Amino acid sequence: MVEENKIEVIANTPENDEPEVVLDVKNLSVGFTVRGKKINVIRNISLKVYKGETLAIVGESGSGKSVTTKTFTGMLDSNGRVTGGSIMFHGEDIAKYTTNAEWQPIRGKKIATIFQDPMTSLNPLLTIGFQISEVLRLHHGLNKKEAKEEAIRLLKKVHIPNAESRYNDYPFQYSGGMRQRVVIAIALACRPEILICDEPTTALDVTVQAQIIALIKELQQEYHWTTIFITHDLGVVANVADRIAVMYGGQIIEYGTVEDIFYRPAHPYTWALLCSLPQLGTKDEPLSYIKGNPPSFSSEIIGDAFAPRNEYAMNIDFVKEPPMFQISETHCAKTWLLDPRAPKVQKPKVIEELHERMKNAAKELKRQEGVEE
Repeated sequence: MVEENKIEVIANTPENDEPEVVLDVKNLSVGFTVRGKKINVIRNISLKVYKGETLAIVGESGSGKSVTTKTFTGMLDSNGRVTGGSIMFHGEDIAKYTTNAEWQPIRGKKIATIFQDPMTSLNPLLTIGFQISEVLRLHHGLNKKEAKEEAIRLLKKVHIPNAESRYNDYPFQYSGGMRQRVVIAIALACRPEILICDEPTTALDVTVQAQIIALIKELQQEYHWTTIFITHDLGVVANVADRIAVMYGGQIIEYGTVEDIFYRPAHPYTWALLCSLPQLGTKDEPLSYIKGNPPSFSSEIIGDAFAPRNEYAMNIDFVKEPPMFQISETHCAKTWLLDPRAPKVQKPKVIEELHERMKNAAKELKRQEGVEE
């Protein structure tokens, strides 16, 4: 079982040197119209999602994580639209889709989403069994009997006890963790190629969080889907991700393998996120946090969006947006500190000692597990 908040990097990097790209996002921009004013929220994002991997998208609330992935299923709010760039999926630019008829073969069937609150996905007036069976009949053409049998099998697959008797229960009769398992079962019913997990464990207690993460990993290995995992908790990321995209101010500001981000972070915002992990602190240190607030999209962002909160910011950060610097074949970051002309800076103590602190945190957790056993 995967334990929540365990700080130990466990990656499953694809074995092939050149894994298959299933989703290719280039220069994606998204805007919203609010009270007659156009606001740019996602600003020129580019990333590749590889077959069979788990890509984690991390960042504070309001950084653009969920908005980005909503463009993959055409689920932007009515006042939002893709204003630039492309999203290539099976040779089609799905960023150009504008109607439900175009999205129907993709949404759910090819790319499914598990949301933070399962009650936003479940109809409280319909039984659990009906809601799973309806998906099976719609996407796979099963008759009523076949759909019920398959729905019960899926409930068992996601470890719902007494699945046959609970088939006719309503969502309010399930706990929060069980409702999240039902949402996973509905996603399974669609047999998606890509599963988007939008902070699926945030509303759950720590023990249930660990169970849901373990279940998602177990089913991914069995069904070989690709996972996009959205979270603000880097403790979760260390256990589930192959690659990590760090978002801030509607942009990806660092991208790399899980080892790149945890052992060789390059952007001051990534440093700040890692320093904020309680598991990496020591008893003689105050708990670290990121001062200030994320940027508002209501006005134009000039320079580096993180500059007002960045203690390492230089004058250029306030006037000119940094380019994405390539650090290695798998790692890049969007910060002027990587420019050859930039002064060398002393990284935070936690970052300098990151490798050792992560080892100590993992050892402490194993010690606690031994005591509990």
